[in-house]
Amino acid sequence: MTLHAVEREGQQGLPWLVFLHGFSGDNREWQEVGEQLTAFPRLYVDLPGHGGSADISAANFDDVCRQLQETLVSYNILDYWLVGYSLGGRVAMYAANQTQLPGLKGVIVEGGHPGLQADASRRSRLLSDSQWAQRFRNEPLSEVFYAWYRQPVFATLTEPQRHELIALRADNNGPRLAEMLLATSLAVQPDLRAALRRRDYAFWYLCGEHDAKFRALADELSAPCHLIPHAGHNAHRENPDAVADCLAQILND
Repeated sequence: MTLHAVEREGQQGLPWLVFLHGFSGDNREWQEVGEQLTAFPRLYVDLPGHGGSADISAANFDDVCRQLQETLVSYNILDYWLVGYSLGGRVAMYAANQTQLPGLKGVIVEGGHPGLQADASRRSRLLSDSQWAQRFRNEPLSEVFYAWYRQPVFATLTEPQRHELIALRADNNGPRLAEMLLATSLAVQPDLRAALRRRDYAFWYLCGEHDAKFRALADELSAPCHLIPHAGHNAHRENPDAVADCLAQILND
């Protein structure tokens, strides 16, 4: 099954940029960055349970990767980079390491977790994600996102940024978000560190300079890391121009 996506044309011969959003986002999430890179053809994907793919379900990471591959084939995308934020970054890393992706030139991840290493951490994450999923199924989304964006990882968001995100996300389908949250939980994602070290494709990591948790994770990945100034975990939203400049530098090397 193919995923909904928004396509933008670019110069013939250049690789595609395939953008994957974070949890509860959609194809619009990367467009402020991607539309500064108009030389490259661009595909902004709606992941299962999100945006125009809200009616598409996925049971696990393998389902998501299969749907992503079928989507690339449907657009005849044969030469491309995967660019993913948070959940989208985890999908990109998983897809690059667990499946065959013909034509993949490289992966650029912003604030994506390579995977939990301890069983206790997995159990704790599953409990937390199950509790969030219950809230997404049963409570008004504006109330759930009010709590969601007060998690420590989003501490650098300003109140206007936080309220803007809550307003954007409140149009989602709660049960579908709950389903996707559990299907792609860190509790069920394999630890990708070893696979990333063995990679045979280009890999770059981005994170906001104030995102202490993910700066520490970046140090474990043996990959070039770009720090985005004046930004936390949601770097492409907090400083889109700097992220676009960073992508241009990577892509034009």
